[in-house]
Amino acid sequence: MSLSYYQKLHQHYDSSYRNRDLRTTMSQYQQEKKSSAIYTHGSAAYSSRSSAAHRQESKAFSQASTASYQQQASRATESTHAFAASRKTASAYDYGYSHGLTDSSLMLEDYSSKLSPQAKRAKKSLLSGEEKENLPSDYVVPIFSGRQVHVSGITDTEEERIKEAAAYIAQRNLLASEEGITASKQSAVSKQSAVSKQSAVSKQSAVSKQSAVSKQSAVSKQSSASKQSSVSKQSTSTLHQEEAFEKKSRKVAIREKAERLSLTKTLEETEAFHRKLNEDHLLHAPEFVIKPRSHTVWEKENVKLHCSVSGWPEPRVTWYKNQVPINVHANPGKYIIESRYGMHTLEINACDFEDTAQYRASAMNVKGELSAYASVVVKRYKGEFDETRFHAGVSTLPLSFAVTPYGYASKFEIHFDDKFDVSFGREGETMSLGCRVVITPEIKHFQPEIQWYRNGAPVSPSKWVQTLWSGDRATLTFSHLNKEDEGLYTIRVRMGEYYEQYSAYVFVRDADAEIEGAPASPLDVVCLDANKDYIIISWKQPAVDGGSPILGYFIDKCEVGTDSWSQCNDTPVKFARFPVTGLIEGRSYIFRVRAVNKNGIGLPSRVSEPVAALDPAEKARLKSRPSAPWTGQIIVTEEEPTEGIVPGPPTDLSVTEATRSYVVLSWKPPGQRGHEGILYFVEKCDAGTENWQRVNTELPVKSPRFALFDLAEGKSYRFRVRCSNSAGVGEPSEATEVTVVGDKLDIPKPPGKIIPSRNTDTSVIVSWEESKDAKELVGYYIEASVVGSGKWEPCNNNPVKGPRFTCHGLATGQSYIFRVRAVNAAGLSEYSQDSEAIEVKAAIAAPSPPCDITCLESFRDSMVLGWKQPDKTGGAEITGYYVNYREVIDGVPGRWREANIKAVSDEAYKISNLKENMVYQFQVAAMNIAGLGEPSAVSQCFKCEEWTIAVPGPPHNVKYSEVRKTSLVLQWKPPIHSGRTPVTGYFVDLKEANAKDDQWRGLNKAAIKNTYLRVQGLKEGVSYVLRVRAVNQAGVGKPSDLAGPVVAETRPGTKEVVVNVDDDGVISLNFECDQMAPNSQFNWSKDYVSTEDSPRLEVESKGNKTKMTFKDLGTEDLGIYSCDVTDTDGIGSSYLIDEEELKRLLALSQEHKFPTVPIKSELAVEILEKGQVRFWMQAEKLSGNTKVSYIFNDKEIFEGPKYKMHIDRNTGIIEMFMEKLQDEDEGTYTFQLQDGKATGHSTLVLIGDVYKKLQKEAEFQRQEWIRKQGPHFAEYLSWEVTGECNVLLKCKVANIKKETHIVWYKDEREISVDEKHDFKDGICTLLITEFSKKDAGIYEVILKDDRGKDKSRLKLVDEAFKELMTEVCKTIALSATDLKIQSTAEGIRLYSSVTYYLDDLKVNWFHNGTPVKYTDRVKSGVTGEQIWLQINEPTPNDKGKYVMELFDGKTGHRKTVDLSGQAYDEAFAEFQRLKQAAIAEKNRARVVGGLPDVVTIQEGKALNLTCIVWGDPTPEVSWLKNEKPLVPDDHCSVKFEAGKTAYFTVSGVSTADSGKYGLVVKNKYGSEISDFTISVFIPEEEARKATEQAQKGNKKAK
Repeated sequence: MSLSYYQKLHQHYDSSYRNRDLRTTMSQYQQEKKSSAIYTHGSAAYSSRSSAAHRQESKAFSQASTASYQQQASRATESTHAFAASRKTASAYDYGYSHGLTDSSLMLEDYSSKLSPQAKRAKKSLLSGEEKENLPSDYVVPIFSGRQVHVSGITDTEEERIKEAAAYIAQRNLLASEEGITASKQSAVSKQSAVSKQSAVSKQSAVSKQSAVSKQSAVSKQSSASKQSSVSKQSTSTLHQEEAFEKKSRKVAIREKAERLSLTKTLEETEAFHRKLNEDHLLHAPEFVIKPRSHTVWEKENVKLHCSVSGWPEPRVTWYKNQVPINVHANPGKYIIESRYGMHTLEINACDFEDTAQYRASAMNVKGELSAYASVVVKRYKGEFDETRFHAGVSTLPLSFAVTPYGYASKFEIHFDDKFDVSFGREGETMSLGCRVVITPEIKHFQPEIQWYRNGAPVSPSKWVQTLWSGDRATLTFSHLNKEDEGLYTIRVRMGEYYEQYSAYVFVRDADAEIEGAPASPLDVVCLDANKDYIIISWKQPAVDGGSPILGYFIDKCEVGTDSWSQCNDTPVKFARFPVTGLIEGRSYIFRVRAVNKNGIGLPSRVSEPVAALDPAEKARLKSRPSAPWTGQIIVTEEEPTEGIVPGPPTDLSVTEATRSYVVLSWKPPGQRGHEGILYFVEKCDAGTENWQRVNTELPVKSPRFALFDLAEGKSYRFRVRCSNSAGVGEPSEATEVTVVGDKLDIPKPPGKIIPSRNTDTSVIVSWEESKDAKELVGYYIEASVVGSGKWEPCNNNPVKGPRFTCHGLATGQSYIFRVRAVNAAGLSEYSQDSEAIEVKAAIAAPSPPCDITCLESFRDSMVLGWKQPDKTGGAEITGYYVNYREVIDGVPGRWREANIKAVSDEAYKISNLKENMVYQFQVAAMNIAGLGEPSAVSQCFKCEEWTIAVPGPPHNVKYSEVRKTSLVLQWKPPIHSGRTPVTGYFVDLKEANAKDDQWRGLNKAAIKNTYLRVQGLKEGVSYVLRVRAVNQAGVGKPSDLAGPVVAETRPGTKEVVVNVDDDGVISLNFECDQMAPNSQFNWSKDYVSTEDSPRLEVESKGNKTKMTFKDLGTEDLGIYSCDVTDTDGIGSSYLIDEEELKRLLALSQEHKFPTVPIKSELAVEILEKGQVRFWMQAEKLSGNTKVSYIFNDKEIFEGPKYKMHIDRNTGIIEMFMEKLQDEDEGTYTFQLQDGKATGHSTLVLIGDVYKKLQKEAEFQRQEWIRKQGPHFAEYLSWEVTGECNVLLKCKVANIKKETHIVWYKDEREISVDEKHDFKDGICTLLITEFSKKDAGIYEVILKDDRGKDKSRLKLVDEAFKELMTEVCKTIALSATDLKIQSTAEGIRLYSSVTYYLDDLKVNWFHNGTPVKYTDRVKSGVTGEQIWLQINEPTPNDKGKYVMELFDGKTGHRKTVDLSGQAYDEAFAEFQRLKQAAIAEKNRARVVGGLPDVVTIQEGKALNLTCIVWGDPTPEVSWLKNEKPLVPDDHCSVKFEAGKTAYFTVSGVSTADSGKYGLVVKNKYGSEISDFTISVFIPEEEARKATEQAQKGNKKAK
């Protein structure tokens, strides 16, 4: 465990470390940890010869990083002046590197404590008992040193931070120039070369396209040349200044810089002008933007070398191995060379020792050639370094002897059972670590010593952690986990001088943030220094920043004994140390820290230990007594002064710490000060002036240390201190040197060379090169990310020391990449480069022994052996086998001999140089890259003799795969001994596992030539064994070894091979297995022949998934593809690619290779309410990455005042709006979609009449919108024919009010409407009854009020009128009733009634389907609303079906009636009756006319009356007076002449003639009486009667 800085700088000793045993243990642990690092250094020994090259690459990398920072600062400030300032800063960094800044050691740092001796005079503590342990005596404020760099403040965006950094650098360099800071000639020259290289590198990195490459390269060359010239002049000037040691004023320096900037700008403009004139300058030689990197890999692994080259014309890259060009075709599958988008790659597959070489990438074009080199070292795995256990005394003995308390020696053996494993917890949770300790022999009353350690430091019980020993079990319990508890925990059990220990790591994850995106809590909040005036607090930055950079930290304090927390700083501080002021002397405080980013403030850290605000230097002169022990408060009193003496000046004043937030001063009290206490006043002044200002005017300082705040960052100050007491204020101390306010501690540089290595199936060991020139390094944070996820997770939350860490909790089979960053009080470094990806699985080991050794063929002096591969491959591919043999004479075996020196790759081998008829035994051992495994069991005895049999030998290496409930696949290899003739085929036999040998049955009647067979028809759950026999012309040979037993079942989770076509159109077969053993591997084959060396296929396996990719699928790839899983019981699957499947996959590949965004609706246009134009289309779906380009007439248009764009990714609708269509908007509109690789577009052509129509419609809609602002017609005037066959003119109005008027017109003449319109329903109507031609015309209705008016016209003329009349006729026709039959005196009438009749309605009659011919007997007509057909004098021929057709102009409407049968008979009978009645009525006697109803005549006058009489025969005539027959006489005579005329004459009428008279006519058909009245009046009586009536009227009036 490394010590805090204050323990290293000051001689402090803690008595708890005086234990001799503990010191011995620590030193031993440290030595063994160092010895464990030997392997780490040994593995890197091969690279010692290239260390110089490595240092050059590191230097070049640092220069490139500086140039990159230089470019960012230049772009952010957009100022050439800032750019020049950043170049100076880069040179200053290079200067620092070239002056003795060494790299940090690569040794693994141990956890042992290195404590300094105790001070000579230890003073008594004045603190409470709880605080004595936490406050070491004689503290002073440490001095921090380091290069001065700028740390940005609290800004919202990265751009602001870059601007702030650039501005600060420019300001600082101006001040530096004013002060005349100079460097050596060597540093100036290095600065010139570094700047020129950085300028070239930075400009080369901007290359994007080929055309851009050429132009940018030319610019890079010329600009680089100009800048090098400028830098050269500047360097020469600097050298001259160094020799003359001149000092320039600020004014002169600024003027010279301005002149240089002006000159540089002029040169750049001139160069740009010449570049445009001379295009030949665009050509430039090749330059490596990214050089290939050296690699160290394990044997059988693949390695890729990458490089990127710029140049014009585009360079051609050739790869060399040891200066020999690499021929890809000479070694198919060994090398893969690719060049894509300027990135050139050399991939070496299955590296072996011969691949260790120097590789060169040569880039060449017409301007020249350039090469870059990289080395590849292939290593053989030799296993992990086996560390020895930690034992005291003789380390070689497994047990030691110890002396018990009883005085005798005992031999102890210590074991740990039920051990705690790597544990994961979360902040705030509880956790227990424990294990059972078994000690033999067991001695009563003699208990072991149990000690727990965290990172090598003893763990003491506290409120956070408790230990327990129950007699056989040791437990460590965390009541509240904190990130400070993370680390390597070790339990050490000691019995006398012997001990054993066990270790495991505990990881503590961050608690869930209360605010999403807020940073995690800081950790390790401790007090570095305490006195009366302030306490310096330090902490460690968290590993998780919440996704946004941490802007700073807030420090909270709380007085012990209270629960009131208060914030100590108003603005966040970025430096991980802060002096807290405003404390009450003698009080104890606890502290906590919170981190803040743009999302909010994170959770607080764990509180610190209590610290008292006391000055340690004054403890001897103070007396204290605790007044409230439960609060830790201390009452302080000072000794009585003897006499007043003005104190002298303080001594040894210095700036012990300077950050951008504060400056800490430290000094020694004056020697002359008397016996009373003294106070201090601190003064400051700007550098270069003598204007001193007192800083602490109101509160004097009591301690010889003080922290100053509110200083201007980047400004230079000097400080001094005065003493004062009751006698007065003393003289000031000597002023300090000039101090620039800013962080003096640099943020560490990122670590380098991140190398992950396999450890277990859930962990990976990550090692790295420590940060160079890092000061006060706290440790490192490691992060891991699943390859391709882009999401990083912390591996540790407590910084770790040393360049090595084991990352636990990873997913087995998953591939991860790692990165590391360093941390100190100044902050966290940049992330290191990402490591190479590594798959998480257990470290490889040697394979298990092979099995089932058998003799495949025997000769006179040789034998061919076969065997089965090991059950466990050790996690790596088996690279070969070694065979041993020995002679067996009379049953006694001899010594073993090696049969082969070079490993054989097959499971069969021919052993030569044997003795004929000698008996031999064999054993086989397998090998992988981890080494040679254990040999197999000794085989049975085989006799070496010539086999003379004619039939083939047994097939070998019989194995089964793809086991399902009804089938499996059996594979084998041909027999070594083929007999006298070649093998022509194979027979496969099968039986149940428990069946007898006579139960074998053949699966194929005819021999098969393939060395595989799919066995069908198995019974689920039954166990089978199988064998194979070879056949030739001589017959069937011996059977092979049995394969099985195997149970026919489909195991749960069994998966099949699935074909997939990715977005790039790449076709692959994929298989996943959830039942893999730790060392299982996937084996692909085509037609059950391995595809390992096939140039048409590429296999990739990760974890429990494998994928075989077709490079160019074609007809030659037809076949069965299978995948088997090793170290399993026949798990596998296959997939058949036939011709149909090949066509389907190729079509699908083409579709994916050139994908299109599916369009749901093509581009269309519509007019909106206000006349706006909306262009829109709809895609099936849109992702968040979809980009849309809007093209008009082959030019892209963008959103602005004229165009408004909108994309709805949920619905896939893409829209563009235009306020108005103008003439220049005529053309072609296209929406182009880009979603990753998928593209799509839709085009709409608006040209000619189409565009004019759209433009007219848009203008109409705009006018419509304006119209609708006042009273308007929501629906224009229209007509409707009612059910009563009337015409109703109607319209719908909107936006009306009470004052709105409506007026109707016809042919521009107002129509008076009786009814007043009611606008409640918004409908206005005009009813026209019995519509006819007279109603044709133009109708108009007008709405108007104070807001405006609107009108609607309806033309009912010509075609419109005809259409309306057709509808009216149709309605009339539909109102017609069914035909009815009516008998008349003339005949039979068929009729139908309608609402009313118009002449436009055509009527047609049909009789039995034939139109009726109209004659005098048959007539058609309309009477009122009745339409009839009259049949006079009907005959039987008139019987039948009659149809009346009403034609409205478009459609005929028919009514039918059947005039036959009973209907006809009844109608005809009624006709006869009515006919006779008509005849009688016609000939009946009647008075035709002539007689009045009343006759008034004056008396004395003659009365003559004449009337006409009709009848046939001639009627008889008689007269009546007062209903009595009248007897004619001379006074009254009657006469009847010609049978027609009757006369009535009264001569000289008198009152007696008044009365009722009647004329009676009569014949055989009837009679009739015509009455009349005769009234005779006298004139005198009439006058009298009138006078009397007048008199009566006057009386009534009075």
